[in-house]
Amino acid sequence: MLILGLDPSLSCTGWGVIRAEGSRISHVANGQVKTEAKAPMAVRLSHLATAIEAVIAEHGPDHAAAEEIYLNKNPQSTLKLAQARGAVLAACGARGLKVHEHAARAVKKSVVGTGGAEKAQVQAMLKVLLPGAQIAGADAADALAVAIADAHLG
Repeated sequence: MLILGLDPSLSCTGWGVIRAEGSRISHVANGQVKTEAKAPMAVRLSHLATAIEAVIAEHGPDHAAAEEIYLNKNPQSTLKLAQARGAVLAACGARGLKVHEHAARAVKKSVVGTGGAEKAQVQAMLKVLLPGAQIAGADAADALAVAIADAHLG
């Protein structure tokens, strides 16, 4: 089974595809989709959706997984995150993909063993779980962690 993990963000959305066969997982691909900060919101959201649709078309995942949305202290940041997440989830819907959602603490617990893990701990575990994978950046790492958690949590 191929799982597409997603870490939506307006500035840089991470994505990662893993293959899960029982309890075995392997890296397929990962990347990041960046948007131009000065571009109009509609253009940025369209770029995210189009790029994620292209990832889906290229890799043909069976389903996708994303972290549940969280509230920032800054309402504007939360709104921008929600819009980016909406564009990414719409891309999945347009390609007929079901999207599983997982709490951030559940993702960290599944990958590291504790829900309070730091990003550095998650990235270190990814090197163990996906040996040899060249990870495109922090957002791609987060997306791979979501995909791994989904393989474990279902």
